[in-house]
Amino acid sequence: MNRSLSKDFCQSLLCVEVPVVVTLARTSMAVENVLRLVPGVMIQFDKSCDSPLTVEVGDQAIAEGEVVKVGDKFGLRISSILPHEERFVPVQSQR
Repeated sequence: MNRSLSKDFCQSLLCVEVPVVVTLARTSMAVENVLRLVPGVMIQFDKSCDSPLTVEVGDQAIAEGEVVKVGDKFGLRISSILPHEERFVPVQSQR
């Protein structure tokens, strides 16, 4: 692959859109309990309301942050980026 083609390919990868998910908390529930969910039901989590939220890309946690109010909407202020080795799992060669 020539150098200019490689550079163009790398630049095009930077334009790929990926889903970014901010997770408040996670819990497991029996299907029976999920089927009973209706508006107004409260789900309790073991996580404190002061705990940081997790930013995930492709099911991989990449950062943590705190909720902030931005006008009449809300946002997330990034407080820490997870170390590189905790964010990525190396791809194994199939050879």
